[in-house]
Amino acid sequence: MQTFSLQKDEFLISTDKSKLDINAIHDFLSTKAYWCLNIPKEKVAMSIENSLCFGLFETHKQIGFARIITDFSTIAYLGDVYILEAYRGKGLSKWLLETIMNFSELQGLRRWILLTGDAHELYRKYGWTDLADSSKWMEFHNKNVYALD
Repeated sequence: MQTFSLQKDEFLISTDKSKLDINAIHDFLSTKAYWCLNIPKEKVAMSIENSLCFGLFETHKQIGFARIITDFSTIAYLGDVYILEAYRGKGLSKWLLETIMNFSELQGLRRWILLTGDAHELYRKYGWTDLADSSKWMEFHNKNVYALD
């Protein structure tokens, strides 16, 4: 897959993994992301290696991120989406989500899924809905997997 980049003013969205600042991503995810607090850096690096990633940058500074787990044919999971607090309120999360949802290699999928505790309204603007029938979904969730001993 070829890398993709999109510039808007001083901001850049790119799928080029060589541009990603693993330390900055790990710092945010391990200390500020309620869904994966204390995640080890090695887990973040491996998740990036095995996913389609969208980095959001101001010049060369990592200010946002999103990760897609997909087979590029039927399903995609959107996860680890964030914008640094200092950059929120500028429309960057909307731009990032629009870019992801319109990404050519993710078109025609039967299903997209995600988990969110606080951004329902953002995702609804792009066609996301609550599960139509949650009785069909199951999970195995180890919520304390990154807990510090």
